[in-house]
Amino acid sequence: MPQEFDTSAAWRAEDLDRDRRWTFPLADADRARMADAVKAAHDPDRPLLDYRREEFDLGPGLETVKAAAREAHFGLGLALVKGLPRAGMSPEEFRLLSWAIGLHLGVARPQGKATHYLSEVKSAGMDYRSAGGRGYNSNAKLDFHVDSCDLVTLACYNKAKAGGQSMVTSSVSAWQTLSAERPDLAEVARQPFHFSRNQEEAPDEAPFYGQPLFDVAGGRLFCKWNRNRVRTAQELEGVPPMSAAQHETADYLDAILRRPDLMFTMWLEPGDLQIMNNHVALHSRTEFEDFEAPEEKRLLHRLWLAPPDSVQLPESWRVYFRAVEPGTVRGGFRGHCYDETRHAFEQRQAASLGMPTAIA
Repeated sequence: MPQEFDTSAAWRAEDLDRDRRWTFPLADADRARMADAVKAAHDPDRPLLDYRREEFDLGPGLETVKAAAREAHFGLGLALVKGLPRAGMSPEEFRLLSWAIGLHLGVARPQGKATHYLSEVKSAGMDYRSAGGRGYNSNAKLDFHVDSCDLVTLACYNKAKAGGQSMVTSSVSAWQTLSAERPDLAEVARQPFHFSRNQEEAPDEAPFYGQPLFDVAGGRLFCKWNRNRVRTAQELEGVPPMSAAQHETADYLDAILRRPDLMFTMWLEPGDLQIMNNHVALHSRTEFEDFEAPEEKRLLHRLWLAPPDSVQLPESWRVYFRAVEPGTVRGGFRGHCYDETRHAFEQRQAASLGMPTAIA
């Protein structure tokens, strides 16, 4: 595998400080148009999966969001849309706005045991380090990781009282650093590590799977890393113990990801929409303190998306994404409740975007 990759996704923190092309502000008129469209369509008794993309005419602001998604997908690996309508929007309306944007960008992918498609990122007392723990339901500092999809969006409704800073590192730059400094560990990172599904496996899936941390397809580098899932996999029957070289590789990679010259930090403000490409960018978050009032507590809405213009994945990603072919509906965790209603939604949404409707 090459040590160097010629891609704009191989950035360092100073590059994002200097070049702000990853920031996409919305004009006031575009913001108002989005709010009007969502308010007109909002029905509090209607399930999210019933909404159609065509019901949301989001106006010129949608083109700004799509440009941000292209930057995340094919450019730097991340983007930030500033100024989604937040003032005057109820939490339910803002949630629907997050969903409506996703309907225009791709096919939402299921998340968690309950097979839901839109997650509320908030502190719910979850123990992040437990066997079934999920970081998005805790206030803990998170390990650097990627999510189980091509693109992830985070729409901020409320920020925390203190903390909760977003951190992003280019996995391409991390690979290049690892390869240059420790080629022996880079070779280890190309071999399978075992990851737990954290009790979210579908009936046809094993509770763990193995895949390399780095692989290539079509001249592109791809990264898979989640230290917490590797740690909990070690508690599962049938998972081989990690070797000393794997432990050293994990420690060295984690240290690289937090180096100040590589790690970029940002604060997500109410009305911000962060978009990240999980194949070339890893993300994390600092611990946070919440407000006491329920209506003020930190709240973000997370979508996992399979976009119609996705690229070929490495074959080693199939066990994780279920499909690796470009432009397919892939990724996510089917969990325990995947049913005909969810399958029909995915088929309908894929068809509306011109994607294959044979869901893996």
